[in-house]
Amino acid sequence: MSQEWTTARRAMMTGVALAALSACNEPFDFDLRDNVNGFDTSRAVQQLPGRPRPDERGVISYPNYQVVVAQRDDTIRGIAIRLGIDADELAEYNGIEPDVILRRDEIIALPGRVPEPSTTAATGASQPLDISAVATTALDRADANGGVTTTPLDPVTPVAAPAPNPAPQAGAEPIRHQVARGETVFALSRLYRVPVKSIAEWNGLDSEFTVREGQYLLIPQAGATPVAAAPQGVTAPGAGTLTPVPPSATTPLPDETPSAPLPAAAIPDAPDIGTPAPTSASSNARFSRPVEGSIIRAYAPGRNEGIDIGAAAGTPVKAADAGNVAAVTTNTSGVAIVVVKHSDGLLTVYTNIDDLAVSKGDSVSRGQTIGKVRSGDPAFLHFEVRQGLQSVDPTNYLP
Repeated sequence: MSQEWTTARRAMMTGVALAALSACNEPFDFDLRDNVNGFDTSRAVQQLPGRPRPDERGVISYPNYQVVVAQRDDTIRGIAIRLGIDADELAEYNGIEPDVILRRDEIIALPGRVPEPSTTAATGASQPLDISAVATTALDRADANGGVTTTPLDPVTPVAAPAPNPAPQAGAEPIRHQVARGETVFALSRLYRVPVKSIAEWNGLDSEFTVREGQYLLIPQAGATPVAAAPQGVTAPGAGTLTPVPPSATTPLPDETPSAPLPAAAIPDAPDIGTPAPTSASSNARFSRPVEGSIIRAYAPGRNEGIDIGAAAGTPVKAADAGNVAAVTTNTSGVAIVVVKHSDGLLTVYTNIDDLAVSKGDSVSRGQTIGKVRSGDPAFLHFEVRQGLQSVDPTNYLP
C-alpha cells in the first residue's frame, strides 16, 4: 500500500470518529490535540487569527490574491454581477456551476483582482444598493430552479459598486489551498498543522466538513509551515527508514552436518499442553474479532490508527460487541465506513466493507453481521477501537 493512501485513509478514519461523535451526547474536541502524528495544536489554536471582515461586496483583499465570502443565497453568477466580472470564468476557476446556491460564508477565489475599496468609504457613508444586479440574480436563480417565467428586466451592464473599507487585516496572509481529488479537511489539518475547527470556521464548511475537488480553502497561519518540512523526530509523508540487510545476505551461513535421526524408541512422548485456548466466542476479551484472519498490518499510532485483518472477499463482518450504529458513511472513493458506539463509551470503526446490513441508529448485538469484506488485492477489514477521538490498540481488546 502506498504511503499516500495510508495517510488519506488515516485522516478519513479520524473524520469518521468525529462524525460518530456528532451523534453522541458527550462534547468533543475538533482540535485533534495530541491525536494526529504526535503534534499538539493547542498553541496554534491560541495564535491563529480570526478571519478578517470582508467589505460590503464580500471581498477580502490580501497582497497576493482576493477572495469573496458568500452571502446568504449567493451564487457564482450573483457574485460575478456584483463585482462586474465574468461568471463562467469565476465558476470554472472554483470548480462549481454558476447557478449553484453557495453556503453562507463559503470562500470563492477570484481569478484576478477587482478594485480595492475606496478610501472615502471608510467614513461609513452608505452606498446605493444595486437593485438591477439583485433582481437579475433572483431571476437567474428562479429560472435555474424551474421558477415562474418572468419578463426579464432591461439588460444592464454589470458595474462593480464601490464598497467601504473593511476592518484592517491582521496576522499572516492565509495559505490559499485548492482541494485536489481525494483530499479531506482532516488531511489538510495534518498537512498544515492547523485545527480542523479553524479551517471549517474560516471557510464556512458544513457540519460534515464537505469539500469538493477544485474548491479553494483559506488556511489560517500563525507562522506554521506544512508538514512537508517535518519537525525533528517526525517522518514526512512518503519517507521512512531503510530496510536493513539481513546478515545472511552478506555472509553465508556456516556449513552444518545434519545429525543422525534418533531411533523411534528414543523419541519422547508429546507433552501435555492442556486444553486449547478459548475461542473468541468463549473469551472474556472486551470485544470479539470482527472477522477471523491474520493481522496483515499492525496498529501504529500516527501511521495506522487500527489494524488490517486479512480475510477473503465476501467474508461476513460482525459487530465486535453490542451497541448502537452511530454513523454510516463513505470515503471519497465510495468505500463504506461503519461506527458503532458501545455502552462504556468505546467506539469501534469498520471500513473496507460492502453489502451493508445496518443503518445509522440501528442497535446491533455482539457477533451480528453488519456487512461483508470488500474485494481487493489483498482483501482485508480495517478495524479500529477509539476512546473518544483517541485511537487505542485493538489487539488489547481482542482475544
